[in-house]
Amino acid sequence: MGLYPEIEPYDQGMLDVGDGNHVYWEVCGNPLGKPAVVLHGGPGSGSSPGFRRYFDPAAYRIVLLDQRGCGRSTPHASAYATDMSVNTTAHIMADLELLRRHLGIERWLVWGVSWGSVLGLRYAQTHPGVVSELVLTAVATGADREVALMTRGLGQFFPEAFERFLAELPEDERDGNPAAAYNRLIESPDPEVRRRAARAWTDWETAMAPAPPRSVPRYEDPVFRMGFARTVTHYWGNDHFLGEGNKDGVVLRDAPLLKGIPGTLVQGSLDPGNLLGTVWRLQQAWPGSELVLIDEVGHNAGAPGMADALVLATDRYAAR
Repeated sequence: MGLYPEIEPYDQGMLDVGDGNHVYWEVCGNPLGKPAVVLHGGPGSGSSPGFRRYFDPAAYRIVLLDQRGCGRSTPHASAYATDMSVNTTAHIMADLELLRRHLGIERWLVWGVSWGSVLGLRYAQTHPGVVSELVLTAVATGADREVALMTRGLGQFFPEAFERFLAELPEDERDGNPAAAYNRLIESPDPEVRRRAARAWTDWETAMAPAPPRSVPRYEDPVFRMGFARTVTHYWGNDHFLGEGNKDGVVLRDAPLLKGIPGTLVQGSLDPGNLLGTVWRLQQAWPGSELVLIDEVGHNAGAPGMADALVLATDRYAAR
């Protein structure tokens, strides 16, 4: 099956969402088609033109955006002066609502990858009337235990890389929350401390990948690397701003609220999050959802098999 051909936006702009922030958005496909919004990962990765290709351009009105602080949105998180206190899950969901109304959309399909799946799930739980379907991949829920797995639990599988990861932290912070500790380093007024911390963080993200690719070219861009590391540690170090009680997962706890919203979860069998059983527990607790498992694939929406399953899902929902 494969992805749809490359296309270009027919409309785009910068939306003033308040707090001095402007969010980049674009629309492509059929202006009269079924609305769909793409939520990228990270947090802080930014959107990619490749995301447009998961939808039939004749059937969908495809909306992409760069969430606060990343991609083409301003101000960028890589700039030390950027205020991260106004970059939270609640802020991004409010931005989505502003954009939806700005584009005159009543309801839209929500497509999310990785952090985008966390955001999409919480958005659907709190704004169920505007979400027609969910298509999620590299699924996560933002629970504390997921962060603990990624920042500490996987150390037993990648001991050499994990030792380097911890070595960058002050000795008295190596037994605590690595994400929060790294965020404190990245918020240091010393640019060299920030630079070293951002590099160490992305080195660990690359090292713990359970399947190819094991190199990430964008991590070599110092602007992207700093903005990404700052944003990820900001969210991971603060419970994804999902509130208290997130140890076992606020999103998973509230999965029954998704009843009535059809959903497809496309997951690689080698995704590290599977070690916690999160995606299975989510599917079991979400009436009307389906789980598609792709063998020999990790946390990678673009891998062979994953793309086919995601396109199959959007094709099926296009007819609703």
